Amino acid sequence: MMLLLLAYLGGVLTLLSPCILPVLPFVFARAGRSFLRSTLPLLLGMAITFTVVASLAAVGSAWVAQANQIGRWIALVVMAVFALALLWPRFSDRLLAPFQRAGARLSARADAADEAGRGGAGTSLLVGIATGLLWAPCAGPILGLVLTGAALNGASASTSSLLLAYALGAVTALALAVWIGGRVFNALKARLGMGNTLRRLLGVAALLAVVAIAMGWDTGVLTRLSAVSTARLEQGLLNAVPGVQPAASTLSSTGAAGAADTPLPVEGELPALDGSTGWLNSPPLTREQLRGKVVLIDFWTYSCINCLRAMPFVHEWQERYRDHGLVVIGVHTPEFAFERNPRNVMRAVEQLKVDYPVALDNNYAIWRAFENRYWPAHYFVDAKGRIRAHQFGEGNYAHSEQVIRRLLQEAGQTDLPPPADPAAATSLQGVAEQADMGNLRSPETYLGHARAENFASPGGIRNGQRADYTLPDRFTLNQWALRGPWTVSEEAAELQQAGGRIAFRFHARDLHLVLAPAENGTPVRFRVLMDGKPLPSADAGGDVHPDGTGVVDEHRLYQLVRQRDTIGEHLFEIEFLDPGVQAYAFTFG
Repeated sequence: MMLLLLAYLGGVLTLLSPCILPVLPFVFARAGRSFLRSTLPLLLGMAITFTVVASLAAVGSAWVAQANQIGRWIALVVMAVFALALLWPRFSDRLLAPFQRAGARLSARADAADEAGRGGAGTSLLVGIATGLLWAPCAGPILGLVLTGAALNGASASTSSLLLAYALGAVTALALAVWIGGRVFNALKARLGMGNTLRRLLGVAALLAVVAIAMGWDTGVLTRLSAVSTARLEQGLLNAVPGVQPAASTLSSTGAAGAADTPLPVEGELPALDGSTGWLNSPPLTREQLRGKVVLIDFWTYSCINCLRAMPFVHEWQERYRDHGLVVIGVHTPEFAFERNPRNVMRAVEQLKVDYPVALDNNYAIWRAFENRYWPAHYFVDAKGRIRAHQFGEGNYAHSEQVIRRLLQEAGQTDLPPPADPAAATSLQGVAEQADMGNLRSPETYLGHARAENFASPGGIRNGQRADYTLPDRFTLNQWALRGPWTVSEEAAELQQAGGRIAFRFHARDLHLVLAPAENGTPVRFRVLMDGKPLPSADAGGDVHPDGTGVVDEHRLYQLVRQRDTIGEHLFEIEFLDPGVQAYAFTFG
């Protein structure tokens, strides 16, 4: 019931999204007619089409995606015809094909029926169905939660009901807009005699909307024109639901190491793996299916540097022991809102070459069932379904492998391969290379105001407001600051104008920054400075070119600095050459 309510409220917020703007002219074109016979069928047609198309799109197959794209172009043609009919009612009878003439006759018949007080619902329903094809791509974090399950497990009645709730929420908002707009429309017609002029203006607006969609401007220009970010509003709804977000998420490492011959206690039973919003690389798994197998549960999230450094060891255990009864299950529990997006997670799983089952824990259901509080966290489960050990944070990899081997031996496995070579860890590269703990003196630092610390710009953070920040005259170790116009939300700092900077005085071998491109997906160029000078090519991180430049084109962690010679305290600065970047957190290694 809670998800149904969230889906409905998310649909209501769709009216404030830029992707709804192109369909408004078609809705307002019928604002002056009977609500029950004209406006309501239009809105219901949109809701039905949205539900069907979104359910099909969620299946994720290529042919469905192609069919949806074809459907969009068909819808554009139909909408263009109706727009021209608004401009020149006789246009289709004189110049266009029989299909368009039939559409004009339907429109005329609907107009006559409306004037006579009867009928007209069929044509309005047709317009609504066609308009729904254009509206279907609108989706925010709440709809993303719904689509995740369908995309990975297939469309179902429950998924379609959530999609319908989302669509009905949007229909409710549109109905209110039509009711208000209709009053204005009728007042202008009655008092100014501008009925034909308004009809033509609506036709022009509709035709411009068709052109905007065909050219792709609806996802670019209109996004920039939007005064409200529905993604933030929807995320606020998610954050407001009790139990949806973890109460706290400490990322510091704690271990459960012990001697190799220490008896392994029973820490509890494996909880049910229920409540996930989808699965990757596998159908949903249950604890009953896992009986008889040794199971490693790995809680991770793809922008977490600690998780990325632990992942090569998890991959090694999976490869070494899967034919001997080990099942590795990754539980992807997001820390930031963009990590809820299943497409982002799918891309990360592919890039990281994760081939074992991954449960998408967007609602933190599995997280709460384990009473977990750490990324990464490893839980070791024996063949009887009992948790026998755990490891919180990085490290203790040799001990963790010994735990796996002991549980496999308890399950009757006798011909195990030799343990992994500990020296292999020294050959890891990129973000997977283990942290230089001897030089690590800078902590993970969040840029959103909910968890920000050590902020040094004069005047402090102005929560949720656009503000012009400046850098201080001097920094002490682990202080950071902004320069330029930024809006700092709970999770991130978003740059409002090109040329803005982030500065951090740090002491570590590696510096990483979790970044996202502009909200409309436009890449953001950047350049990195160290102590006021261009970053030396020898110290460039994996995401920085030798000349110190780079591009933010995905929602992920970016490695910006890797010092290869003398490691000391430095002032890091990153300047963004385009607006819109979103910065979430610094991590170090």
